Amino acid sequence: MSLAFLIEQLLNGLQFGVMLFLMAAGLTLVFGVMGLINLAHGSLFMIGAFFCSWIGEVSGSFWVGLGGGLLAAALAGAVIEIVVIRRLYDRDHLDQVLATFALILILSEVTRWIFGDQPLYLDVPPLLAGALPLPGGGGYPIYRLAIIVVGLATAYGLYLLITRTRLGMRIRAGESDREMIGALGVDIRTLYTAIFALGAALAGLAGGMVGVLQSVQVGMGEPVLILAFVVIVIGGIGSVKGALVGSILVGLTDTLGRVFLPRLFALMLPTAEATAVGSALASVTIYLLMAAILVWRPRGLFPVGA
Repeated sequence: MSLAFLIEQLLNGLQFGVMLFLMAAGLTLVFGVMGLINLAHGSLFMIGAFFCSWIGEVSGSFWVGLGGGLLAAALAGAVIEIVVIRRLYDRDHLDQVLATFALILILSEVTRWIFGDQPLYLDVPPLLAGALPLPGGGGYPIYRLAIIVVGLATAYGLYLLITRTRLGMRIRAGESDREMIGALGVDIRTLYTAIFALGAALAGLAGGMVGVLQSVQVGMGEPVLILAFVVIVIGGIGSVKGALVGSILVGLTDTLGRVFLPRLFALMLPTAEATAVGSALASVTIYLLMAAILVWRPRGLFPVGA
């Protein structure tokens, strides 16, 4: 195993992790401030990917498509919050789960009706084509490095938003005592719509960028949603810092497990059996990681209010 191969896999894990962060950050904001379990968050990821692909193809520009996908997801999130989610804040979590699960089915069928059953594809933008050389030989795609940079820059931007702005002050206050900030004259409905649209925009950004790496198809958001929930449980519900750390842990664990566990079992088993056993075990490593962290810290690594 070469140094270049190891660095490549570490970067793959980091890239996967920051993509998960873009999903998990919106989820943890919505749950932390609103107390809402939103299973439809993966559908917003899908909407961002589809509109990015469609607008990018029509306009001939990936960047226009990415901006359009982000705005489409944010607009869809705002409409969903006003029309559906607003009626769920005072309901129990079971009602929220059932309603947002229904949204998954509705949004999937609407997306299929608009874009059809055939997958869409995006090309790497020329500005980010090619690869950067790695120590020890080989190269790493510039586009994947760009995803890492965008994810980390978004994390820093969220930190500044939450800690240095009036909106961030209201978000923090909403996490602590939503009745009090309402009594002080803050428009709770507008605040909730803004937070939900922000979370949707982050999911749409993730979907648009991932659309270059995989086919864009109906249902693509659900597998990512499951991992995003794992991330916020590991990081601590309501914590953006926890979402970042948890997403990187999950991304590295999943990527390195899928690469190295089959190689490890190949030392003891025939190649075919080692691949089967290693791949099966790799698929559960993130859940083993989650269980171990919850045994150590039952509220996650960075619980809000700890």
